[in-house]
Amino acid sequence: MKKTLIITGASSGIGLAIAKRFQSANYAVHNLDITYGDVGHYHRCDVTKHEQVRACVESIAADYSIDVVISNAGMHFSGNIEKTSESDFTKVINLNVKGAYLLTQAVLPHMKQRQNGVILYIGSDQSTIGKSNSFIYNLSKHALASMAKTTALDYASYNIRANTLCPGTIETPLYHNAIAAYCKKSGADLAAVHAQEAALQPLGRIGQPEDVAAMALFLASDDAAFITGSLQAIDGGYTTG
Repeated sequence: MKKTLIITGASSGIGLAIAKRFQSANYAVHNLDITYGDVGHYHRCDVTKHEQVRACVESIAADYSIDVVISNAGMHFSGNIEKTSESDFTKVINLNVKGAYLLTQAVLPHMKQRQNGVILYIGSDQSTIGKSNSFIYNLSKHALASMAKTTALDYASYNIRANTLCPGTIETPLYHNAIAAYCKKSGADLAAVHAQEAALQPLGRIGQPEDVAAMALFLASDDAAFITGSLQAIDGGYTTG
């Protein structure tokens, strides 16, 4: 019988790479996203809405086991605390944190019943370090680190594991949008900024979504059966200094 993955925000970027990797490993993949995705089973869902998340999970659970859940949907926001409005704060926390909370809460009863499950959160290098001009995004990614640790402790007796993946600079549409916005604002050369970002990484390159997907599949596997409550860096060595 196929194992099942539920993942949020898998229509592009890191989420799409993860969905493809799990599908190639013979998982039944269910993508909860507001934007259509053509990998696996697509469920239109605003992950900040309790009723929508719950309905999607219950619909999937009626026909599939829930083996692995990955909370990936998120957004970036640049700004220090003074430049972060209350609406900005709410928007980022709702998607990055509340979305993960709602999904976790919805799947746990099913995993508890089966006495098995893996929950993964897509955090960031900012789950472990601070960065300037990144107040609310940094706060949200630290929250996901905390969520993995507390969930791991609270549900270890049910053989449910929880971990946070902490990607560094990964070449996704989000990354390209961010550096394009920076270049538009500053007048910097796009190619030069991209090269500078690569040079900042000890391994000398920008990470790829497939780098994160490979770690996600490993953490979901039985080979990672003794790993829970951890923060897994996938950042080319950026946070080692």
